Amino acid sequence: MKKTILSGMRPTGKLHLGHLVGALDNWIKLQEEYQCFFMVADWHALMSEYENTSELSENIIDNVIDWLSVGIDPEKSVIFIQSEVPEHLKLYMVFSCLTPLGILERCPTYKEQMREVKTRNLNTYGFLGYPVLQAADILLYKADKVPVGKDQLPHLELTREIARLFNNLYKKDIFPYPDAILTQTPKLLGLDGRKMSKSYLNTINLSDEPELIIKKVSAMFTDPKRVRLSDQGHPDTCNVFSYYSTFVPEADNDVRDWCMSAKVGCTECKRLLAGKIIAKIAPIQQKRTELSKDKNKIRKILDAGREKAIAVASKTIDETFKAINL
Repeated sequence: MKKTILSGMRPTGKLHLGHLVGALDNWIKLQEEYQCFFMVADWHALMSEYENTSELSENIIDNVIDWLSVGIDPEKSVIFIQSEVPEHLKLYMVFSCLTPLGILERCPTYKEQMREVKTRNLNTYGFLGYPVLQAADILLYKADKVPVGKDQLPHLELTREIARLFNNLYKKDIFPYPDAILTQTPKLLGLDGRKMSKSYLNTINLSDEPELIIKKVSAMFTDPKRVRLSDQGHPDTCNVFSYYSTFVPEADNDVRDWCMSAKVGCTECKRLLAGKIIAKIAPIQQKRTELSKDKNKIRKILDAGREKAIAVASKTIDETFKAINL
């Protein structure tokens, strides 16, 4: 019997290359080996984007189209919308009752977001409880493993702690203690060298037209020490080179040689990179165009995923309520 994985994305905007190499490429591999539940985490999106929900429903469908376009297979994986499975909030409520405030307030990612995010008011009960909902998401499907980056390890440990609290308090061995699958995410920064984020306007989206990709790549930051065409480049400190390493790894040696021997200038190097990125995502965009014409098909996939998710989630809730005498 296959082990279970739960993962998801918040529908806060269009998906970009960072999502592709940081999560989706990994999901495609995982669905061959595990029973995967892939969730559109709209409740999580609401926790930080509650002041502006105008694009939320559009983003949900748009993100799912991207998932399907890159190769997430609804015949192999369960694809569903978090808010359409009411058991998530039921288990979240139970866990909220027994989770100490202190461990939420000490969560490193919570403190980081509170310190750095200035454009939204995150000083809310919902945002503080974000990791509790995340624990409910994972444990509702009794996930054995969760694909995470290193920055998400504290959240997974909190999930394990909540599972221990419940199991010990009610003397029932209902919830597992899921392990991390550390994703070997390639280092892919935004176009300006900062973290790739729609908030920084430094992304290349999976839906971007070729002309826009060319424009964005042409504006990328390059090696700051290479001022003239004849200057020797330093590929290991150049953001453009990191994109070659990610999307055209077979060209690593050639590009490094161009750069260090000043055979090719930065402008030409970026022009060639734009072409490689366009070619890389062309099949995704073709599939995306086809799927966008048939929203009914997307809805049917989500409906089927919801039913499969509820079938598993409802059993967990029955066990949970029985344990707490509800």
